[in-house]
Amino acid sequence: MQKLTRETLWSLEQYAVEREAFRRMVIEHKRARRVALGAHATLLFEDFLTMKYQVQEMLRVERIFEPDAIEDEIAAYNPLIPDGTNWKATLLIEYEDVAERAAALKRMPGVEHRVWVGVGDTPRTFAVADEDLDRTDRDKTAAVHFLRFELDPDRVDAVAAGAAVTLGIDHDELRCRVTLDDHTAAALAGDLIPTGG
Repeated sequence: MQKLTRETLWSLEQYAVEREAFRRMVIEHKRARRVALGAHATLLFEDFLTMKYQVQEMLRVERIFEPDAIEDEIAAYNPLIPDGTNWKATLLIEYEDVAERAAALKRMPGVEHRVWVGVGDTPRTFAVADEDLDRTDRDKTAAVHFLRFELDPDRVDAVAAGAAVTLGIDHDELRCRVTLDDHTAAALAGDLIPTGG
């Protein structure tokens, strides 16, 4: 799978020219990659394009143009791009009211470890959460987590063949289960490299 390099990024000057059109393209691209898990949780499935946008925006906001600093940003975001055998997603726990969100996060430590994917009739697989750093303590969880859904070759091939994909959360505070629509399933299938077997 394609990863970010300095050659795949625009300079700050070129990004200023490309930004509006690129931003519109990324917003449209994300629509098929956003999955609501109930009323208060959303998964945004990341890929090369979403991470390119993140890095370009970071470079723009921070006015980063030194090669070493650009490489640091690339190194920070490349792990969030799928590797062909997995999906990588940002889990957002969302409440409009700040006090309600704070109270809810205190009721769900460990929720990030209870997010799962099912492919066809295979047993569900739980995501690996926050490999970069722990975002939960004994008293509460964070509102943002980074997840990796690792899929074995049979599941990858099943997704490519059109098997139903379900996602859910197995936690009392956010318990839910959804089946991906065809548009989202097709978008996520593009993140995987089938074995052809």
